[in-house]
Amino acid sequence: MTTTTLRPPVRPAERRPSRGHKAAQLWKASPLTWVGLVLGVILSLFPFYWMIVIASRTNDAANSWPPPFLPGGKLGENIERVLANGDANVLKGLMNSFLVSGTITVATVFFGSLAGFAFAKLKFKGKNALLLVILASMMVPIQLGVLPLYILMAKLEWLNTMPSVTVPFLIGGFGIFMMRQYAEQAVPNELIEAARVDGCSTWRIYWHVVAPALRPAAAVLGLLTFMEQWNQFFWPFVVLADPSNPTVQISLRSLNTAYFADNSQIFAGTLIATLPLFVMFILFGRQIIGGIMEGAVKS
Repeated sequence: MTTTTLRPPVRPAERRPSRGHKAAQLWKASPLTWVGLVLGVILSLFPFYWMIVIASRTNDAANSWPPPFLPGGKLGENIERVLANGDANVLKGLMNSFLVSGTITVATVFFGSLAGFAFAKLKFKGKNALLLVILASMMVPIQLGVLPLYILMAKLEWLNTMPSVTVPFLIGGFGIFMMRQYAEQAVPNELIEAARVDGCSTWRIYWHVVAPALRPAAAVLGLLTFMEQWNQFFWPFVVLADPSNPTVQISLRSLNTAYFADNSQIFAGTLIATLPLFVMFILFGRQIIGGIMEGAVKS
């Protein structure tokens, strides 16, 4: 008589999640993440939406309670009143701000990239000490230098003129340091040595080799500089006492000098002054995102 032994059934092997599946689960956004992103977008865009709502309403509607939450039909009329306001000179302020911000942006990007290339890739005596001086200049608030700088502008007879708000800011320590840090990683030493072997001068190496590699960082620096100078109020308010030659921020201040503030006109002027920043971001947004992603990959 034969005896049979019962064996337990063989269970199928459990499938372990692959590494690719784990990575996909790791980067999958949770519902809480989506809620946070939506709230962040709403909080970021609501001030701009509110600006458009008030700019398209009459002043009585802007001061009413509860406040309106939908745009009205007075936007064109309010913009015409802003542009026709002789005390504010908004068109003159826009032209002056374009001139000042554009000039400072071009100069900052050019000189910053040139100096950044020198500090990152060239060898000369006192390089580290000079870089420390530039970094130290970034720690000094502009308010501490207002008085001597104002006296200098008065000696040069530049008060109430555009050079007084342009020349002192043609180059800054932040631009030099930023371009130096980017050039340290973006430009290989072998590429510069190969250009030297081919007989290129230092200027040709900068213009044909270094400058194209620094284009993403230059776009970021250019936009940050343009925004900073476009929103500059303190120094133009100090040196531009003549109301007939303002920058755009001084023009916006002139809209709020009345005893009874016309909020619809103020918000319409703010909308006009904000549009150039949106245009700049649209033009250079792709370069900025590309520069951020490229820097993240290299780091």
